[in-house]
This record gives sequence, C-alpha cells and structure tokens, in this order.
Amino acid sequence: MCGIAGWVDYGRDLRAEENVIRAMTDTMIHRGPDGGDVWLSRHAAFGHRRLAVIDIEGGAQPMAVGDAADDTQVVITYGGEIYNFTELRAELAARGHSFGTRSDTEVVLRAYLEWGDSAVERLNGMFAFAIWDTRTQELLLARDRLGVKPLYYAVAGGRLLFGSEPKALLAGPLRAEVDAEGLAELFAVPTAPTPGRTVYRGMEQLRPGHVIRFSRSGVRTTRYWTLSSHSHPDDLDATARHVRDLLADAVRRQLVSDVPIGMLLSGGLDSSALTALAVTESGAPDKLPTFSVEFPPTEEPQRLGQWNRAADLPYAREVATALGTAHIGVLVDGGGLLRHGGIGLTSRDRPGWGEPDTSLYLLSRGVREHVTVALSGDVSDEIFGGYPFFRGITTAPSAPLESFPWAPPGLPATADLLLPEVARAVRPQEYARERLREALAEVPHASGEEPEERRAREITYLALTRWLPALLDRTDRMSMAASLEVRVPFADHRLIEYLWNVPWRFKTAGGSPKGLLGLALADLLPQSVLRRAKSGYPASSSPAFYAEMRAQVDDLLSRDAPVFQLADRAKIARWVRNDTILPGPRAAPHPTGGLDFLLTLDRWLTSYQVSLR
Repeated sequence: MCGIAGWVDYGRDLRAEENVIRAMTDTMIHRGPDGGDVWLSRHAAFGHRRLAVIDIEGGAQPMAVGDAADDTQVVITYGGEIYNFTELRAELAARGHSFGTRSDTEVVLRAYLEWGDSAVERLNGMFAFAIWDTRTQELLLARDRLGVKPLYYAVAGGRLLFGSEPKALLAGPLRAEVDAEGLAELFAVPTAPTPGRTVYRGMEQLRPGHVIRFSRSGVRTTRYWTLSSHSHPDDLDATARHVRDLLADAVRRQLVSDVPIGMLLSGGLDSSALTALAVTESGAPDKLPTFSVEFPPTEEPQRLGQWNRAADLPYAREVATALGTAHIGVLVDGGGLLRHGGIGLTSRDRPGWGEPDTSLYLLSRGVREHVTVALSGDVSDEIFGGYPFFRGITTAPSAPLESFPWAPPGLPATADLLLPEVARAVRPQEYARERLREALAEVPHASGEEPEERRAREITYLALTRWLPALLDRTDRMSMAASLEVRVPFADHRLIEYLWNVPWRFKTAGGSPKGLLGLALADLLPQSVLRRAKSGYPASSSPAFYAEMRAQVDDLLSRDAPVFQLADRAKIARWVRNDTILPGPRAAPHPTGGLDFLLTLDRWLTSYQVSLR
C-alpha cells in the first residue's frame, strides 16, 4: 500500500517543479514509510511513497518500462494490491513480456502496454494509479471497482493535479476553498457522500470503477465496471456453496504477502468468517494473529440502540480459541483518545467522525506493532444486507424512499448546527433529497421484479455507492495513518456481482440477517457467533473523554472562533446548557459526536486556512 501524487501540465516545464512534487509526495509519508521518490519530465511529474508489501527489494516507484534502458515508454505511480498478478504475469510472459521485478506494479505497467486502458478490467484488487504514456503524452488515472483506495484530482485548463489524499493537492498549486456545495457535502450528506465530490472547490474524486484519460484535449472519463441485473439461476444450497467458494478464493489471494499479515477479528459473523477461511487456507493458525479493540473495564463501549448491542471482546476470544489463533486485544482508553484526538482531521483533511476515527487509528497502530497487513470484514453488511436499515425491505417495500434509509427524517442532523443564513445557502434538506433521487435513478433494475426485490436492489445499491464510501474512506485514512495496509476480501468484485442478483429471501435464509453467509460458513464457526446480532464498531464511554470535549466546547463558545461563521452559537450554547446531545455526522448518535465535530470544524477552518466562498 502506498501514497501517490502527481502533476501534469501542458503549459509549463515541470522539471523545474521538483520541490513542489516532493512536497506533495512528502505529505503522505505515513502511507509509505519504507521509501519514496519522484520522476520528472517536461509535462508530467510523479511522486510515490512506499509501504513495501510485495517484492520488498524490487518494487520501488515511480516505475518506468520501455523497450530499452534509455527508452521510457510508460511510467506508473501506484497504490494498492493486485490479487491476480501472478496469473496476469504468466499471461503477459506468454505474450512476450519480460519482467525485471516480482512486483504487481510492473504487472500493471506491462498490462497497460499490452491492452491499453482496458487492462484495468483484468485487475482483481484494490488500487489507485496513474500512468504517464510518453508516446502519446497522455495521463491515465484508474481506481478500483468499489473505491477501496482513494484518488483525488483537480483540473484547471491544461493542468491536472492528483493524489491519494487531499493534502497532497493542497501542498501543490491548489488552495483550500469551500463553497456552498462543499458545505452541503459536509453537513447534509456526511454518511452518504456524493460519488466524485469533495468538500473542496475544484477538487474531485475519481469515482469507483472509472478511469480518466487526460490529454491536451482535456478530460475524458470512462466507466469500466457496473452491476448488471438478471434472474438468479441457483437454488439456496448451490448459492451458499458458491458464496463460500468465491469468498475462500478471495481470502486465499489476499493472504499473499512478503510481510507479516493478520486478521481484524471483532467476533462478529463477517470477521469471524474471514478468519475461519484464512485459517483453513493457511493451515497455520498460530502464525495468523488476530486483533480486536479493547476498552478498560471502567470504559466499556456504549450501547447505541440498534447500532451497538454487545461487547466484541468475548466473542473475538471465543472465535480465536476455537480456531487456534493468537489473539491480541488492543487497548483504547480515554487518555489515548485525548492524546491523539487530532488524527482524524490530519488524516481525512476535513472534519470526520471524531472518537471512532481516533479509536480506529489506535487499533491500527496497535496492530501495526505486530503485522504490516490485516484483513478486515468491511463490505459484508452492504452485500449481505446486515444493517438495521435493510429491514425496510420487508416492512414497507412499496413506499417511496424519501431519505437515505440510515438517515430517516425527523432525527437530529449535522445541518441543525448551521446558522439560518448559511442553511439557506446550503439547502441541506433539498441537497440530500436531490442526491437521493440521483442515486435511485442509477439503480439497474431487472424486469418483472416484485416490490420486495425491487426495494432490496435499491437499498443495496444505496448501501454500496453512498453509505459504503464513507466507511471505506474512514478505514483507509485511519489505517494508513498508522502505516497499516487493510485488505477487504468481501470487496472482491466477483462476489459482489454474484450477490447482486441473489434473491433477498436467500440472503435472509432461516429468517436471520445475513443468513446466507451463516449458512455458507456454518461448519466453521461457533453457534454463538452465527446467532450474534449485528453490532457496529464500538464507541467509547470514557467519562474523561466526554468531560474534556465538553470543556473545550465551553471554551469555544466563550471566544470569537472561526467556526461561528457557519455554526449557530446561540443555539449550540442553549443545547450545551440543557445537556442536549449535539447532532453529529455519524448515523449512530453519541454524546461526544457533535461536540467533537464542532471542535474539529473550528480547527479545520484555522489550520487548513479554509476560504469560504
């Protein structure tokens, strides 16, 4: 896993901009602590920071290949992992390509030389990369199908900047400006970010499953992957067997590493299923450590209704004991949350989710003390229908969706913090409804669907394309802040394509959420885990953390702070006096969520020198 940055400009000689491209690249040392370099030419400059995982000695980047040592044809800066690179390497070798390294990076370059832009369709993995073609003087940007790895860019005339994180672009010739649309992304849809959009004016994200070709003629964006709807051919037993085969193959591929690897194990069905398959595939459970977050006895995680139901640690230990793995609990306490409270902002380059961000960073940092790569159960709930909001599929399948299902109207919302005049400019309710309508118009329905199946497609599509990106963004930023690579087997596109057409009644086999996954792995897991209700990432209940957040907000309210250009000081002061929980950007309400968001918003405006337009 790595950090990438670059600048393509047809109007200047970038060989004179080495200091700038190095500054852009060096903002992401946390993504690549094992080395870094830049590559310069007249109209293209690439930077790379490396976290060495495959081919430790030979995989340095930026990487160039050509027909001869002095004939550079294509150059790449790449972050991610290609899980089918050995098969592609063999196919390319049979077509006459020779390789100088064992890295998947060179396979991507050679694949581009052989198949051009369509090479991306052959890749199984998580990736974001840029290729400069010296023959055509054109740039190719590509991002994996689900958007596991981030890629930001900004175009102005004949110039394009790109990077793994916004900070890379902001270290170059781009300023931190935010307009009404950026504020709407921040306040109206914090748990449903609009694909391609960011909070910064002029900065975009490459959408998952898309490529960009940038030339003197401008930008051309192409979608290379989409879901296709059709009838499902298999019965329930055959479906369960195929799901297991696909998932086992994804796990097997993602266990390939030249550095130590482990498993994130919460004791829920998703992470337990992956761990069981990993143990089966590796055959050496004692060499496959498992990790979970742990809280002090006086700071047990809060129960947040349907989002958090039970502590993870007892279940994680039960699974680890049953499978024979060495389990490690990573302690997260209030003191640690306070000491590292700024990590969410510096990692996300925008206000995030507060305590859960910091907690995930501390977990990742603890895991990184033992391994460089960890497999995670992310994405399972989206494709198997495990979240509470999927219940709307059967309760009201014909009723029109008026809001994103995880953010029903009537609940406190982040936009409630805004000054009235700012809210009028941002139009948060209208903005969210417009984005919902856009998303629903994209859903590829099959002909003749019953209402329940139609609604299942809609909610699954919303979960995959609006809800999931926020979670993947958080996982990427907080794990990479600790230089930990997190792999996501449930994001394998073959599994997602198959499950997209599996009937809802199969996914809830036995009357249980994610019943299909439980059926597929029933022989490998304890019954307690198979029956366990969904419980989200645990939230700390540290009294010290809450008290400090409250004290800092009291101080903020006493000052002429920049945040009150946006937030309604009088309303917030009244809520705080009455011990009302401030609305925050997370779907699960939490006493510190809004407090932390308000404080981070103020720090962001100041430290990033944000200009409001």
